[in-house]
Amino acid sequence: MIKDMTIQTFLDELASKASTPGGGGGAAVNGAIGAALISMVANFTIGKKGYEDVQDEFTNILNESEDLRSKLTDAIKDDVDVFTRVMTAYGMPKETDEEKHLRTESIQSALKEATEVPLTCAKLCRQVIDLSESAAKKGNTNVISDAGVALLAGYAGLRSAALNVYINIGGIKDKEFADDRRQQLESLLDGLEVFKEDVYNLVKSKL
Repeated sequence: MIKDMTIQTFLDELASKASTPGGGGGAAVNGAIGAALISMVANFTIGKKGYEDVQDEFTNILNESEDLRSKLTDAIKDDVDVFTRVMTAYGMPKETDEEKHLRTESIQSALKEATEVPLTCAKLCRQVIDLSESAAKKGNTNVISDAGVALLAGYAGLRSAALNVYINIGGIKDKEFADDRRQQLESLLDGLEVFKEDVYNLVKSKL
């Protein structure tokens, strides 16, 4: 399993001539790092003196961040799998009209799947970004910079996943599907830059 690789092995694979893992997997890793850092802030807040009033809130934050970390880690393999399906579709025979038709249908189906995977990753990363605000507002100030890194990791994951959505949408002939997924993505990006800077400055103000 790709998620069981050491960091060094994963980076070696990422740097190699192999098509996978690639940018989609990198996006998921960024999101997972963000989620893990939110868990870190939560773990340094739960049970600590001076933070008694936020124990229940940070228990919930920890549960959410761990769920996000698990889903984003799984998304690394999802990206590899869907890329393989796209390449398999493009490799289908195209000698006869029937073969061409089947190949086209398979490519379009695979491209839709290849759009859904990074879109899901983007949605998860947006949740990481939103959760980092809660960690930054009330988390243990001794690890508040980690809440900021969580924010930026989630941000990198979302913007990276967005690129993979856009590139796959470009090859989809189903306009209704493409427009819908583009709209979903744009809603995730709406207001993101301002929100990111606000949380970043909040963290910085506590350093």
